[in-house]
Amino acid sequence: MAPNKLPAVLIGTTCAVLLALAAPLLAGDPDMLQDICVADYKSLDGRDAEGERVPMQARGGRDGGRLLLRRAGEGGRRVQWQAMGSTVTWADVEKIPGLNTLGVSMARVDYAPWGGVNPPHVHPRATEMIFVVEGALEVGFITTTTTANNNNNNNNNKQLFISKIISKGEVFVFPRGLVHFQRSVGEKAAVAVSAFNSQFPGTQAVAGALFGADPAVPTEVLARAFQVDAGVVDAIKAKFPPLNNY
Repeated sequence: MAPNKLPAVLIGTTCAVLLALAAPLLAGDPDMLQDICVADYKSLDGRDAEGERVPMQARGGRDGGRLLLRRAGEGGRRVQWQAMGSTVTWADVEKIPGLNTLGVSMARVDYAPWGGVNPPHVHPRATEMIFVVEGALEVGFITTTTTANNNNNNNNNKQLFISKIISKGEVFVFPRGLVHFQRSVGEKAAVAVSAFNSQFPGTQAVAGALFGADPAVPTEVLARAFQVDAGVVDAIKAKFPPLNNY
């Protein structure tokens, strides 16, 4: 190797190592720098002059009430999927300001009997652990790993679907960022509680994101992606008015 190329190689190697070491630090919520850092939403009402939410301003203090949600569902941020037969009640940093910097949150999900669905969605910032309180659920997620067919044709490789029926008292885990769902399978209403390793996991419903985005995703893009006629896409879009993912 030529002497004048050695420094460039060393610099490139050093940068690659530093990036590899920094990746885990950037993967989740930042570590807290003090015991309690309660989010203060009164600063500009949490929004800028154009109405967009701005990064949280935080303050310390002894306000234990801001660490408390007194009863399940009390004041929680609810997302109702009436057509799907489920309701999600969140206990995250938007409802409990004291969760700021703590890197945890929870949600309660109520399912209608016989097929109430929490539809396919992803949490981009958290892994989810779900505990069944009442009833039984079919749960599942899709991995990014492909399952090769015997003919070794890469075009036929399909992503792996993992599912299970879980009942009262059982637990299941959905890895961060993977598409997953839950569906009640019994004659009684089901209830589950989920825990997340993020103060604000974020949720993006797959169907709502694709067919209910505002502005809308071009029909031509979706028609080609799903290999259907444009009229079919428009008919599906009509069922999904613009929706804010939660």
